[in-house]
Amino acid sequence: MKNMKSILVALVIMVSATSFVNAQKMAHIDTQALIEAMPETRSAQNELERIKKTYEAELVSMGKELEAKLARYEAEAETKTEEENRKRLEEVQSAQQKIGEYRQNASMDLQKKEGDLFSPLFDKAKKAIEKVAADKGIQYVMDATPGSGLIVAEGEDLLAAVKKELGI
Repeated sequence: MKNMKSILVALVIMVSATSFVNAQKMAHIDTQALIEAMPETRSAQNELERIKKTYEAELVSMGKELEAKLARYEAEAETKTEEENRKRLEEVQSAQQKIGEYRQNASMDLQKKEGDLFSPLFDKAKKAIEKVAADKGIQYVMDATPGSGLIVAEGEDLLAAVKKELGI
C-alpha cells in the first residue's frame, strides 16, 4: 500500500511537471536579421560610414603632412646643428603621438556614435518582439541569431510576425 502511494505521488508530480512545461510557450527570433531588415539600419550604417571616412581622411592628411616634414627634416639634417635636429626629432615624435591620440579618439567616438545610432533600433525591435510575444501568449523568446548559443530552435519563429508589427 505504501509502495502504491509512492508511485501515485510520483505519477502526480510527473504529470504536473509535464503540464507546467507544456504550459510555457516558447518562441525564437533572429534579432540580427530583424535589425538588418529595419530601414533605419541602412541610414545608421551610412551615417557611421560618413563619419568614419571623415576621420580616415583627416588621418591620411595628418600622415602625409608628417611624412613631408620628416623628409624635409632628413634632407636638411646635415646642415642643422645637433640641437636643432634634436628639437625637430621631438617635434616629429610629438606629431606621431598626436596622430595616435587622434586615431584612438576617433575610434572611441565611432563606438559611441554606433551606440547612439543603434540603441534606439534595438529598443524598437525589443518592444515589437515583446508586443508580438504578449499578443501570442508567449512567455519566453530565445535569440536565434547565429552564434548566440541557441542549439535547437523549437517553438514558433517570430521574425515574420515582428517584421509585420514594424511594417517591414
